[in-house]
Amino acid sequence: MIARIKGILIYKSVSHVIVDAHGIGYRIFVPLTTFYELPETGQHVNLNIYTHVKEDALQLFGFHTLEDQGIFQMLISVSGIGPKLALNILSGIPAREFVRAVMQGNLGRLVAIPGVGKKTAERMVLELKDKILKIDLGEIAVEGAPGREREDTMKEDALSALVNLGYKTAAAKNAIDKVIAEVSGVLSLDMLLKEALKSLSG
Repeated sequence: MIARIKGILIYKSVSHVIVDAHGIGYRIFVPLTTFYELPETGQHVNLNIYTHVKEDALQLFGFHTLEDQGIFQMLISVSGIGPKLALNILSGIPAREFVRAVMQGNLGRLVAIPGVGKKTAERMVLELKDKILKIDLGEIAVEGAPGREREDTMKEDALSALVNLGYKTAAAKNAIDKVIAEVSGVLSLDMLLKEALKSLSG
C-alpha cells in the first residue's frame, strides 16, 4: 500500500491533485484542509496517503497532516460513511471542532455538516468517542497558503467546491459574493472558501 508520496505538484483543484513522482502522475483526492496547505504548481509537495482499494478501482487520498489522515480513517470505519463523505466532513468542519462535537455528543453541530444526517451523526458519536481520544491534534495546521487567481475562475472553483460539499447553489453564490464584497485586498481561493464556509455555517 502507498503510505506517502513526495514529488512535484503538477495540478491542483479543490477536490484532487496530481503529483508527479519519478515520472508517474498520481491522482490524489484531498480535503479542503489539505488544499489550503498546497504549494503552487511546479513545486515540491509531500502528502500522507491512505490507499483505498475497491473491486474496480484503487483510489488515493492525501492529507497534509497525520492527524487529518487519522480522523479520515476513523470516519470511514463508521457504518454508512465512505471516503467521499469522510472528505466532505473534514472539509466542512475544523478538526478541533469535530473532535469537540463528537466528545460532547453535539449532534446539532455534526448534522450541520453537509451530507451528515441525524443517524450518521449519532453513529459517529457512538463509534468514535473512544477512538478519537487517541489522536493528537496539537500540530494540525489551520492557516491557508496565499495565492493569486483570477476572480472569475476563483469564484467558479469556490462555487463548485461548496456545491460538492452539499450546499445549495444559490446559498453558496450569496456567501461567495458576500465575502468578496467584505474583504479588501487580494483574496485567494483558500481564503474565499474559508470565509464562505464560515458564512454558511454561521
